[in-house]
Amino acid sequence: MSLLISPPPTLTLHTHAHFSPSMSILRRLNLNLRNHRRRLATVSAAVRQDTTVWTPAPLSEIEPAAESLFHVAIDVSDAPDLAASHTLAGQYLQLRVPDAPKPSFLAIASPPKLAWARGVFEFLVKSVAGSTAEALCALKRGDVVELSQVMGNGFNIDRIEPPEKFGTVLIFATGSGISPIRSLIESGFDAGKRSDVRLYYGARNLQRMAYQDRFKEWESSGVKIVPVLSQPDENWTGERDYVQAAFTRAKQISNPPATGAVLCGQKQMAEEVTSILVADGVSADKILKNF
Repeated sequence: MSLLISPPPTLTLHTHAHFSPSMSILRRLNLNLRNHRRRLATVSAAVRQDTTVWTPAPLSEIEPAAESLFHVAIDVSDAPDLAASHTLAGQYLQLRVPDAPKPSFLAIASPPKLAWARGVFEFLVKSVAGSTAEALCALKRGDVVELSQVMGNGFNIDRIEPPEKFGTVLIFATGSGISPIRSLIESGFDAGKRSDVRLYYGARNLQRMAYQDRFKEWESSGVKIVPVLSQPDENWTGERDYVQAAFTRAKQISNPPATGAVLCGQKQMAEEVTSILVADGVSADKILKNF
């Protein structure tokens, strides 16, 4: 007995063949798949949000620090574990305000030793219309907010130690980016043992420049302050333009391999300053950021 195997039927495609039923099904399948992925992403985000441990804490101080900037102090003395989790300058946390739609990420402005000694976190907050930060800046002393655990690796100062080997440290900050820089300076990084430590601090004008009352203290610790104003008053005699332009004019990097840098602020500033430093021979590994 012989077995006859017939060839499979041939599918002939014509230029006028109609694909709409099959293509319609494929489109619906793709759409359903995309919607499913979106739902999974939403659920995943919600789960991540739910895993955050929130600690209620009252405001102990809130006052203007400069135009559109507020000094905010929060009492964490009843949360010693939270206070102790702040170990490095440059770390941050999330803050939740009642009735605000979502948390705000804030860099901690105070040095870790302040949390250990007094149970306080301090922040420099920019009030932006419609944001959680604006809602925070409208609160009063005694009002309660919620804080997440402290996050981030901070500024890894070990990469520019010891001070005898890295005599030059160039610090760059703009606007509220001075917040974690304050924490760094007041934490101490042996600035007095280094030969050249400069802080290029950019703002629109002096009215928008926070922490001017701390400049003398910072300079006494070994940090030279170079204020840079992009829209100064007529009588301003200091540096003008943006931080990166002011630094390009000055530069004065005598020994690039012995130079470190710390950056915090606008993305464009950080990118341009990084490019300038690397082009001048500073190792990218010695340019510290807190994110």
